[in-house]
Amino acid sequence: MNPIKEKSRSLENNFLPLKKMYPRSYNKLKTSPYTKTRVILMNGTEFESQWFMHNFARHCDNTEIVSALAIVRRQEQQQQKRISCLKPINESILETTIAYEQLAIDLTAVLAKHEKDENNIKALNFALLEDFDHLYRYANLLKTDKNEDADILVGKYTEIMPGRPTIAEHRYPADDIKPHMDAQKADLYSKLVASTITAAEQQTMNYYMNIAQWYKNDLGRKLYAEIAMIEEAHVSQYESLKDPTMSWLEQWVMHEYCECWLYYSAMQDESDVAIKKIWTEHFKMEVTHLKTAAKLLKKYENKTFESVCGNGEFPQLLKLGGNKEYIRKVLAGTVTLTADNTQKHPDYKDVRKIPDDHRFFDYQKFMSGKPEQNASHLVIERAIQRLGKDYRYQDSEHPVKELRNRKKDNVTVARTK
Repeated sequence: MNPIKEKSRSLENNFLPLKKMYPRSYNKLKTSPYTKTRVILMNGTEFESQWFMHNFARHCDNTEIVSALAIVRRQEQQQQKRISCLKPINESILETTIAYEQLAIDLTAVLAKHEKDENNIKALNFALLEDFDHLYRYANLLKTDKNEDADILVGKYTEIMPGRPTIAEHRYPADDIKPHMDAQKADLYSKLVASTITAAEQQTMNYYMNIAQWYKNDLGRKLYAEIAMIEEAHVSQYESLKDPTMSWLEQWVMHEYCECWLYYSAMQDESDVAIKKIWTEHFKMEVTHLKTAAKLLKKYENKTFESVCGNGEFPQLLKLGGNKEYIRKVLAGTVTLTADNTQKHPDYKDVRKIPDDHRFFDYQKFMSGKPEQNASHLVIERAIQRLGKDYRYQDSEHPVKELRNRKKDNVTVARTK
């Protein structure tokens, strides 16, 4: 499949009428967990696209380009509003949050499993364990606040148990920045990986940034605020992987190509007939958007679509699903890592082997020096007090010995020497 070769309608005939912007919501009790995660992913993809175009417009004085951005951006906004309304009214903040974290886990894992770029793989595996731990913390909040079992919401496709403890994830911000790829040399799939995971994590960050104040108790509000800071770190890491030397027009082409790839992937994978139709309609809209951006790239920079996207044929399509064994392997091998940019070559280091004066420890003391006061710790302690042990869903014993105790939350793994 090559989207640039697909037939498309004119840009002016690509708008959605208001009546199509409010579709029937999915049934939260019957819909596949991966339909819910696709809804979140495509919502985040559309937000990233229109936000990029706003920033592009603010740095451009070409009337034709700014006008085209305005038209495409409005259509992307319509798509985003349509997707966001697929979430049902009766789905709670926490229920939606469980879907956000399942997306973060299984999207990250499946992207990493098919990736060849070592820099990307390391970044994905590193953040994977942190989102995995977030699911565990939110699942315990859901159990103690609502008496709901999160394993039902994730369809038992994703295990729920500790990852790299959230309390250990607070790092000096500069350590999250990684070397960026060279867009001229990078594999097309690697460029799609960086674009996709940045949009997905940004959507999670935005959700937590804006939802914390709406939670109904102090512990929940504090937990959302704490984890939102980690999501910000993830966005910083992932966006740093992208090539910042690409021109605005080249980046626009890449954004539109990524959307085409994601919608086409969703079309192939979707089990809900009504939602599959939406993905199909949006894919056709994105083909028009891609051609619009490519035409302007050629006109104003004399660069071809192929200079950004190669021959244009889609690489491996994105198929969401369970990744239990992969996650267990990453957990067992990398749970004690932290990010380190203090050396000439940024990398990930074992906390037990970095110098005592490393800025990680200073930042840890400042941010979470008293574990007993941190929400990510308190939510587990409360669950242990009320339930006799923490809430988990796991198929077998935890792969990390230090994280097997269900009656005591570990606050030293990946945090102290």
